[in-house]
Amino acid sequence: MPNQIKCPKCGEEFEISEALSHNIREEVEKDLTTKIQKELEEKYRLQSDDKLKLIEAELKFKNEKLEESRQESLKLHQEKLRLEDEKKSFELDKQKQLDIEREKIRQQTLLEASDAHRLKDLEKEKMINDLKKSLEDAQRKASQSSQQLQGEVQELDLEEYLHSTFPHDEINPVGKGVRGADISQVVRTSLGTTCGIILWESKRTKAWVDDWAVKLKDDLRASKANVPVIVTSVLPKEIKSGFGFYMGVWITEPKYIQPLVEILRKNLIDIAREKHNGQDRGTKADMIYSYLTSDSFVQQIQSIIEVHQNMQLQIQKERTAFEKIWKEREAQAARIITSTAGIYGSIQGVAGQSLPPVKGLDLLEA
Repeated sequence: MPNQIKCPKCGEEFEISEALSHNIREEVEKDLTTKIQKELEEKYRLQSDDKLKLIEAELKFKNEKLEESRQESLKLHQEKLRLEDEKKSFELDKQKQLDIEREKIRQQTLLEASDAHRLKDLEKEKMINDLKKSLEDAQRKASQSSQQLQGEVQELDLEEYLHSTFPHDEINPVGKGVRGADISQVVRTSLGTTCGIILWESKRTKAWVDDWAVKLKDDLRASKANVPVIVTSVLPKEIKSGFGFYMGVWITEPKYIQPLVEILRKNLIDIAREKHNGQDRGTKADMIYSYLTSDSFVQQIQSIIEVHQNMQLQIQKERTAFEKIWKEREAQAARIITSTAGIYGSIQGVAGQSLPPVKGLDLLEA
């Protein structure tokens, strides 16, 4: 067909009029489209500028509101921080106050506990001291009881020994609480003749006391006995051999009782025999001689001498004391005279011869 044309691209055939119409239409549509697009762009451009201004105004408003919101938020945040600081400060102050109150309560509790503990300690200490005192008292009583028991055992042993060894003698133990020696031994011969009395005192302690001898001599005179003997395990330092005569009393250790009592009994028996043999004389001179040679007379003389010795000792002590007092007073009087003379001399050095003389402070005239 002469009115047809083939498309070089796709190879399709179509009429020339249609092709031209199509091309025109495309050109018109293209121009129209371009025009419309320009109009639209111009219209939209104007609208975009208004919108931009509106958006910018809105954005500015929003920015202002946002800034106000930020400022308000900042204020709120600062207020929140301030409130939090105040809260923390309040809590800190409250905690400090609570700590102070707790410390006061703790100190008070500690003080009360300390007082209670101190009282308990004092109670315990008192209990301990009471127990110690009770224990010491018990130990002292036990020791005294033990010493007393030991002394009683030694006394009973001495009594048993005298009973068994000298059946003819009269052995009389002195009861507790009764003044006197522990044992009185009345020496007798096999025929029953009384020859004398031995007083026994039994001691079992850790130290010797001189008052024992003084007491036993008083008991000897009161009972009109003849020989005093103290049995003790502790001797005076003057006795070295185990027994001896000290302060007018025989003193012996327990192991030397047997030889000592044998000697003392023999002396009493011999003296009694001599007295018995001289009884036939019957003269006053003999009676006086017997009394002067008796133990009673010797004991009386010893008592007088002891009293005299004690008086002499007291006099010597008093003399020494008074000598000391007199010497002190003499020294004080001399110091008074010396001080007075010094004062008088000082005044006389100022006043000269117008000061009247004082008797006793001037030199003696030749």
